[in-house]
Amino acid sequence: MTEARYRVVIRCPECGEKYILRGRQKENGEYETGFKQCVCGNVQHLHIDAAPES
Repeated sequence: MTEARYRVVIRCPECGEKYILRGRQKENGEYETGFKQCVCGNVQHLHIDAAPES
């Protein structure tokens, strides 16, 4: 059985940038997408929405 993949939308409230990525949910409930920081340098204050891929 393969792990469920999620469509993860990350929005930066500081500059308005939006990222749409694919990732997997880790055991602690966070999503692993490889995303590190916004182009404006924002690392902590991000809005993250995830939905299972169909």
